[in-house]
Amino acid sequence: MTAKTPPAQAAGLYDCRYEHDACGVALVARLDNKPTHDVVDMGLRAVENLEHRGATGADARTGDGAGMLLQLPHRFLSGAVDFELPAPGAYAVGSLFLPKDPERRSKLEDLLELNARVEGQRLLGWRDVPVDPSHVGSTAEQSRPVMRQLFLGAGSGFEADQDRFERKLYVIRRVCELASGPDLYVASSSSRTLVYKGMLISHQLRGFFPDLVDERFASAMCLVHSRFSTNTFPSWPLAHPYRMVAHNGEINTLMGNVNWMRARESQLAWRCSAWTCRRSCRSSCPATPTRRRSTTCSSC
Repeated sequence: MTAKTPPAQAAGLYDCRYEHDACGVALVARLDNKPTHDVVDMGLRAVENLEHRGATGADARTGDGAGMLLQLPHRFLSGAVDFELPAPGAYAVGSLFLPKDPERRSKLEDLLELNARVEGQRLLGWRDVPVDPSHVGSTAEQSRPVMRQLFLGAGSGFEADQDRFERKLYVIRRVCELASGPDLYVASSSSRTLVYKGMLISHQLRGFFPDLVDERFASAMCLVHSRFSTNTFPSWPLAHPYRMVAHNGEINTLMGNVNWMRARESQLAWRCSAWTCRRSCRSSCPATPTRRRSTTCSSC
């Protein structure tokens, strides 16, 4: 007969009623909003110390996911591309997960460029994200997407209004996502923030993305996440942080929230005053993707 370990009893600050299996989340930020590489390094150390909150599969080197969300590192990016970047706030970076098939990838890149032009924004260029595959497990490596960064300059009339520029970036992203299906995943698309994440164990993040250890890579805030997959299988897109959130559980009111958002989509188009804005709003609907988990929907 196999002996069973009795459940732990309440003692001191511990009470089994509050025990939960969940992800690990940490935030590092400077109150003076001054970007430094120290913040990035502290974020990496924080997520490495959250490894016990994450999980691995049968392949012990493949994690449920780890990542970080940071401010756009303008100084680093200016030195990492072979084209000129506008001032901070006047350009955006899209962090993209693309298919390995070159022909399909090329078509998706053309789609992104086309819709950026249709929405009045300027294509600045592309950058391949450097990665070190030796820092991922074999299971994660089999499904690893091609990671590229798309640089878009704010079009005429958008340079002085960053919020308006962000709304256009949302429309471009949603139109492309709806047209491309599961082959395209946009980890982030913003003039303010940038996401680095993957199907990693938290301690692999530093080695897998050489960008993050470059001294020029600076941010005033860093949101990090180590994922414990509960009711979904791990995948590269499901690693956190998402575009605007990092979460350590599921939202119980998911279907109600999705249905309310679908009901409000007509108002979303109606409240945009210009005809072109109404057209853009309608073309980006549905605003919440179907068959996604709660946090994915809330980050759309």
